[in-house]
Amino acid sequence: MPRPTATTLRIHYPAGSHTLALRGDGAGLTWDAGVPLVAGADDTYTWQVADLAAPLSWKPLLDDATWSRGPNYVVQPGATVDVYPHFTTVTGTVEKLIADWHSTTLGNDRAVWAYLPPSYAENTRARFPVLYMHDGQNLFDPALAFGGNEWKVDETLNAAAEDGSIEELIVIGVENTSARIYEYTPTTDPTTPGGGGGDLYLKALVDELKPQIDGMLRTIPDRAHTGILGSSLGGLISAYAGVTRPDVYGIVGAMSPSTWWNADVIIGDVGAMPTSARPARVYVDSGDSGTSNDDVTETNMLADTYVNLGYQSGVDFLHVVQAGGQHNEVYWAERLPGALQFLFGPRTP
Repeated sequence: MPRPTATTLRIHYPAGSHTLALRGDGAGLTWDAGVPLVAGADDTYTWQVADLAAPLSWKPLLDDATWSRGPNYVVQPGATVDVYPHFTTVTGTVEKLIADWHSTTLGNDRAVWAYLPPSYAENTRARFPVLYMHDGQNLFDPALAFGGNEWKVDETLNAAAEDGSIEELIVIGVENTSARIYEYTPTTDPTTPGGGGGDLYLKALVDELKPQIDGMLRTIPDRAHTGILGSSLGGLISAYAGVTRPDVYGIVGAMSPSTWWNADVIIGDVGAMPTSARPARVYVDSGDSGTSNDDVTETNMLADTYVNLGYQSGVDFLHVVQAGGQHNEVYWAERLPGALQFLFGPRTP
């Protein structure tokens, strides 16, 4: 008879002079008193059980007094899990990471903002997925945002860190410039002057900004943990990034994309994506109201194109139409929690 596979928990945390303990609902653990853990190499605390018969709910505590933030962890029998908890920090931080980021590709300067999740400063052993967002001045501060309506990115992710609904991640907000139309469009459009610089903009993000961010912050730099998301023309260029740079951006979010640009050119671009080079996960949305109806008809066509490629709704693709939603920041902020939950998933395990 085969021996049962051991179930292993590895908790990574720089406790320093503090101690870590473990509580749970079985396998010798209780919720009333903690089992002390001993630190190993690189601030790793390991607990193992040989014959776990059912899923185990558990949680680490600092000094057997302060519970880790967020919901309980769950481990399946025979699994090995690695977690990077935080215990005392409730909110993440927003900072102007680079005041005047210069792109030699584009020949201009702009500010780059960063949201760092609650675990970032407290748990220096943790690394994080990264989401690159356009129109960075609209994301965090109503005093800077267009019309005074910010996306509430930090509020959304701080709340999610407490309830576990979205994996903790770093958000990089790249401000736009006066060349926004040029930078956020993949082609010229005979009906709208000033477009066609999308390839150069993405080259600047990929070849200049991303290496700098990966060098400055504790990121997980591979495509499976790197996303790009924007709205309107920012949604258009995000969908285009999924077409041209799926090797970098495995996660794509296009909110109220300007699908209409150059006679719906993005629909043809998406439809021509080869099976071997596609984003791993895609989110597309729109409203259906306002003066433009938020381009709902053409964005529905874009969504159908992803499905026709073989994307499966609710698995690696999600299309949302918000009833009554209009083309502005108020509605993008409302849809952001659902978009991020789909693109990055809840906290695991």
